[in-house]
Amino acid sequence: MKKMALLYMVLIAAFLAYAAQHIYTNKADERSFRSQQLRGELGENYVMVTFLSGIEYWKSCLKGFEDAAGALNVSIEYRGATQYDAREQITVLEQIIAKKPAGIAISAIDTHSLTGVIDKAVDAGIPVVLFDSGAEGSKAYSFLGTDNYAAGAAAAERMADLLGGQGKVAVITLPFQQNHEERTRGFREAIERSYPAMKVVATEDDKGDAMVAKNLTRSLLRKHPDLAGVFVTEAAGGKGAGEAAAELVRGAKLRVIAFDTDKDTLDMIREGSISATIAQGTWNMGYWSLQYLFHLHHDLTIPSPAASGDVSPLPVGVDTGISIVTPDNVDDYYAK
Repeated sequence: MKKMALLYMVLIAAFLAYAAQHIYTNKADERSFRSQQLRGELGENYVMVTFLSGIEYWKSCLKGFEDAAGALNVSIEYRGATQYDAREQITVLEQIIAKKPAGIAISAIDTHSLTGVIDKAVDAGIPVVLFDSGAEGSKAYSFLGTDNYAAGAAAAERMADLLGGQGKVAVITLPFQQNHEERTRGFREAIERSYPAMKVVATEDDKGDAMVAKNLTRSLLRKHPDLAGVFVTEAAGGKGAGEAAAELVRGAKLRVIAFDTDKDTLDMIREGSISATIAQGTWNMGYWSLQYLFHLHHDLTIPSPAASGDVSPLPVGVDTGISIVTPDNVDDYYAK
């Protein structure tokens, strides 16, 4: 009996060892298969293109692009217009198209000006996706970015909370850029729809310049001494409006809601000159832009990019999310 029991134990142990080895081998094979399926080829290069390319805002987008490149074993390049200039961005794109990269992720400086050159890239067989700022009507496969209308509406809700649902407010923005136009519209329509005791008295163009925004805020205060709040749809302007608010000498504080989470903005929330800012999912924009381009380049989508028909091979629009930064949670948004 003892010998029989020992034999059973040996057989059971052998079976368990075999089963464990089988499971491990299958998982290793699956990992190897996945690795082989999503690995780039030698010389496979993707390009991210922005404008005002030196500003802090793009760092998180680029980090997401770099992280995806590491996961996919491909190379990347970062290019962009150094100024807020559509012609310069078009020139940069023309140079990139001539090099025939595996794919291009673009944040479009202007909704309409970039359409022709984006279509030229797609017609040349180069996959293109848009992130952060779109170009509606172009042949780009997808747009990944903030639901900017909803972000503007969220800013309006926060402003109303700060002002008790009443008072004059203004918007400082970048006209003709789709994402900023949508933020402005979302803010205006939320005020008009939900807060009859509030009024948007002006919409101004700061050209993406902090000093221009500062001077515009001062001018708005001269025209509207009882101005209660300013919503600024871009980071540099938020800093300028915050500086003007800090200098203001009157009983009632000017409430400034900014956009994005550069260090200056976060510091000014700590100090109190900016009341809140809208944080975007910028890493998501970069990471998933490259993932999408990789799938397009390798024809991994169903339907494929080359297939004719009306169904897009990718989700046409992807909301990468927002959060609201306030004095209560600002410390969470500093780079670690």
